[in-house]
Amino acid sequence: MNVVLPRYAGAIPESVVTDPVELNAEVAAATSGDGLGCHAGAAEMKAAAEAAGKSEVLERYAEDYPKGPHDQPQSMCPAFGSLRVGLRMRRTATILSGSACCVYGLTFVSHFYGARRTVGYVPFSSETLVTGKLFEDIREAVYKLADPALYDTIVITNLCVPTASGVPLELLPKQINGVRVIGIDVPGFGVPTHAEAKDVLAGAMLEYARKEAEQGPVQAPRGGRNERPTVTLLGEMFPADPVGIGMMLEPLGLAVGPVVPTREWRELYAALDCKVAAAIHPFYRSCIRQFDLAGRKVVGSAPVGHDGTEAWLEAIGTACNVERAKIDAAKNRFLPMIKSALAAKPIDARITVSGYEGSELLVARLLIESGAKVPYVGTACPRTEWSEADRQWLEAKGARVQYRASLEMDYDAVDEFKPDLAIGTTPVVQKAKQMGIPALYFTNLISARPLFGAAGAGSLAQVVNTAVANKGRFDEMKAFFGEVGQGYAAGVWEDTPKDNVPFREKYKKQIEALAKKRKSEEMI
Repeated sequence: MNVVLPRYAGAIPESVVTDPVELNAEVAAATSGDGLGCHAGAAEMKAAAEAAGKSEVLERYAEDYPKGPHDQPQSMCPAFGSLRVGLRMRRTATILSGSACCVYGLTFVSHFYGARRTVGYVPFSSETLVTGKLFEDIREAVYKLADPALYDTIVITNLCVPTASGVPLELLPKQINGVRVIGIDVPGFGVPTHAEAKDVLAGAMLEYARKEAEQGPVQAPRGGRNERPTVTLLGEMFPADPVGIGMMLEPLGLAVGPVVPTREWRELYAALDCKVAAAIHPFYRSCIRQFDLAGRKVVGSAPVGHDGTEAWLEAIGTACNVERAKIDAAKNRFLPMIKSALAAKPIDARITVSGYEGSELLVARLLIESGAKVPYVGTACPRTEWSEADRQWLEAKGARVQYRASLEMDYDAVDEFKPDLAIGTTPVVQKAKQMGIPALYFTNLISARPLFGAAGAGSLAQVVNTAVANKGRFDEMKAFFGEVGQGYAAGVWEDTPKDNVPFREKYKKQIEALAKKRKSEEMI
């Protein structure tokens, strides 16, 4: 459920906002009118945020999460990613600061995906926003919530409008009654995808934990510190995958460490206390920066399929200075098992892969090693040095890899290659099925399976082959319904509507002119 946090009744020492604040023209323009600025447009909101003192954080986001070749991929609100990270952690309270419509949508989706915790919400009005009173309300809410018996950490997230208005979460106390306070900005105009927003919060937590560890002893993991050197895994993954990776690390004399994002605060210390960090999801730039500062090496790609596992074991062993005999022993033990598993469950189909989770390249590798032809791999995430090995391998196998793929690019791939199966986001799945092509939703049906080691080798075959085998059913349905219900004629009619082409063309030109105008204004 969602709640409005009560006002803190006690005294708040040393308030940093006591006088009304006069906003400049950019801030006032972007945070006024319909929806308190929600519809001002990305360029206007960004300009307002920079004018309000958020230029440093936006510059860091631009470096960590570069956009292009277009503006940014179509995705759900980025803040969903960071919200999900906080809601999955023990003893962590979460507060959102943003427009009510945004908060409603985010909490709805979070609970839809299984969150069982309250999401705190500090409401605002035009008056509290422009006078600085919103920051005071947030501060009061944090003081009220900071109960060490209940929480280790409180996470406060600025959404678009508070970020554009310059609400200074960095001025909040770092700790209240022993409860850590972490404030982050996750605006849709600064963080391209929800997958990268996970990195925003995970990186902020790692930075806080790293500084704590530098100051003295910290809390040990629940199971105690591992006697063997560990490998921390970056990126959310299927629960069985860390177990399988741990088995592959054992012959190397290594153990699997925590998965970042972690499930509780003390795991952050254990994550930093690793021999090497494995960027399974290669876009966790903020987290990687913290491992660099902690003096830890980072290895890209993942133990996916035969070739990927061989290269990954070699890279991990080299990074950890493992002797050659142990590296070869690990390969000799697991590579034949993976090869046999792939051969036992072959896939004979042409498949396009697209998604916004960050593991699209790894899934494509596994499909190709299973026998599938994958001509196109689209991911909403950016190209980084930690995914280079995957990109080179895929392109050598004839796949076209598209980073920052837009929905239109994914659509075009389905049109161009007319695959036996399309794996992608919901609209891609819808388009493919309308064309009579079997399709699978990446997030729910592909990500929810093991991908690594012998367990991952045959995990996709059943669901993929079952979907491909349904092609005949799609053909029967298309033959039965024909062209009924297509496009402007969708629905049941006594008289079939006629396409009004001039009307459509008129408004198409108006929309194109408006888009050009906005683009030219962004360049000024």
